[in-house]
Amino acid sequence: EQVMWNTAVHAEFIHDHADYGFETPSVKFSWRTIKEKRDAYVRRLNDIYENNVKKSQIDIIRGYGKFTADPEPTIEVDGKKYTAPHILIATGGHPAVPSDSEIPGASLGMTSDGFFDLEELPRRSVVVGAGYIAVEIAGILSTLGSRSSLLIRQDKVM
Repeated sequence: EQVMWNTAVHAEFIHDHADYGFETPSVKFSWRTIKEKRDAYVRRLNDIYENNVKKSQIDIIRGYGKFTADPEPTIEVDGKKYTAPHILIATGGHPAVPSDSEIPGASLGMTSDGFFDLEELPRRSVVVGAGYIAVEIAGILSTLGSRSSLLIRQDKVM
């Protein structure tokens, strides 16, 4: 997300260039270019992190895990037990997506993960939520040229 935020910051600077005496004839933005470069950057970072973990002689075990009642620190992952003096669990997470019967039209939306899969900048966008990720994504989309709206639930009248 930081790459996209930086992209939006550059767009803001370009919008303000004339106020500082810079002439900027037609400046064009390519969503596809930044997506390709961002995805390659993230892949490189992930490879670096994984290589650093391997160099540190840390085993990465992927799967559904849970601690056991064994006396030594033990975790069970997909039916196999692992014991070690130090165990780090990177929980990850998945958003809960409502069904169309719960919220009509829900299947037309995407989670914040879908933002990174967009192949082109949407002409219009609606971001639902008031957390920092929602606000950042709405700001990024708007700054880069998507006509954006931010929907926020309000439980009480102010």
